[in-house]
Amino acid sequence: MKSSITDTVMMVRPAHFGFNEETAANNAFQQPELELPKSTIEEQARTEFDAFVRRLRASDINVMVIEDTAVPRKPDAVFPNNWVSLHSNGKIITYPMFSEYRRNERRRDIIEQMQQEFGYTTWIDYSSWEKEGKYLEGTGSMVFERGAGWAFACVSPRTNPDLFNRFCQDLEIEGLLFEAADQEGQLIYHTNVMMAMGEHYAVICLESIPGAADRERLTDTLRKLGKTIVEISFDQVQSFAGNMLQVHNRHGIRYLIMSEQAYLSLNSGQLKMLENNVSVLQAPIYTIEKLGGGSVRCMLAEVFLPKR
Repeated sequence: MKSSITDTVMMVRPAHFGFNEETAANNAFQQPELELPKSTIEEQARTEFDAFVRRLRASDINVMVIEDTAVPRKPDAVFPNNWVSLHSNGKIITYPMFSEYRRNERRRDIIEQMQQEFGYTTWIDYSSWEKEGKYLEGTGSMVFERGAGWAFACVSPRTNPDLFNRFCQDLEIEGLLFEAADQEGQLIYHTNVMMAMGEHYAVICLESIPGAADRERLTDTLRKLGKTIVEISFDQVQSFAGNMLQVHNRHGIRYLIMSEQAYLSLNSGQLKMLENNVSVLQAPIYTIEKLGGGSVRCMLAEVFLPKR
């Protein structure tokens, strides 16, 4: 079985982080900042980013930092996992994005750098699906169980079922689609805010899945994959407790990365279940979470090939 976690992540240091009105149309987690000037917000985001990188590196996790380009302005560049994913079979996938602003985040120079430094050989680009109004936003739209060859996705304006099925066929993996909604009945925009996958557990907000058949199919599949289900609430989803990523460091020590906000939302029972398997690594990224509507998992693109 292939490894489901990695010791290396790629991150993009933001040049012009800010509130994106286009993405806010279907991202209920975003909140505008009405008092602080743009320059202050940008500096706060970079400060949070740099502290997060230092914390990862202090735990001996390999971090490849790419500087965002100043032009064109890309308010969400700090979330590279939505436009690119990298796989242990040597494939790089680039994705169609809902927001026109965000399409500028796809950078050929980053793809070429990954090919040169890590030996990725095959580039599959789905961006032409944007012309049909069909989107699939990487590991935001999909949560992978890479070792067993599975992808999980909740349908939304940013996660098209046809393209999800095409992706699963192209990568020769199994796929499971379901519907998930927030407390207001709005479809949850990205699967990775209500679900996270570890080696031996799955963090998931089951109350966000209104269909009994969907819930049963999902929980049965997760249990067959050997996962302990750690259930989280709507309120914890709002605190980004579903937006986590498990990695290991260069010595094989397992970490579950989450934001400080997510960590503080978890109760002792949930933390005990998680800490039976991993050490928790947390970081304060309140500005990025508030204005960007994403958390630590969205900031991390996993790299599964060793550096040349």
